[in-house]
Amino acid sequence: MLQLISATPSPYARKVRIALAEKNIPFELITEVPWNQGAITPQHNPLAKLPVLLLEDGGSVYDSRFILEYLELMYPQTPLLPADVPGKLAAKQLEVLADGVCDAVVLVFFERMRGEGASADWTARQMHKIEAGVGALARLIGGREFAVGDRLGLGDIAAGAALGYLNVRFQEFDWQTLHPALAAYAAALEQRPSFAQTRPYPQTITSKVV
Repeated sequence: MLQLISATPSPYARKVRIALAEKNIPFELITEVPWNQGAITPQHNPLAKLPVLLLEDGGSVYDSRFILEYLELMYPQTPLLPADVPGKLAAKQLEVLADGVCDAVVLVFFERMRGEGASADWTARQMHKIEAGVGALARLIGGREFAVGDRLGLGDIAAGAALGYLNVRFQEFDWQTLHPALAAYAAALEQRPSFAQTRPYPQTITSKVV
């Protein structure tokens, strides 16, 4: 059986967990903080980053985008990308935006952990990326039920994971008021079992990472 090394707040790992659930692929979930002492993530990903998909043959696949590509090719049932090229590109664009928002949130989170040494200018630049990225998601998705096409796909998984992550790590950003249609879209996604069962929550980091 496949195994997935994950962290509870990680939007990147959540994308993969949602995709596995939507494709009905059985897997064992391994939850850890990759920076904590004793973590097994570095044994399977030289970059020591989550998520990591452990294969039945002992191999591993890492980086959420590559894992999702792997799942789409190896498990083509219940495709998460449209059949047409424009649809595929639209979904990928949403994933790039959503991951960019998450990247900026992560940078803000760790910068703030520096306390008095945190850079206000650096944080402001990341916050601008977050706000602009969410604004772009709102424009591209509009008021549709699904981001691309007429069923849930990669664009929805990426956007939903990013917006859910904001609710955990960046609650001061009231994107729901700024983008009510996007808020309604995200709320509807969170009602799906694959989203409801993977809602993010913080973990305790015991090792020094900054």
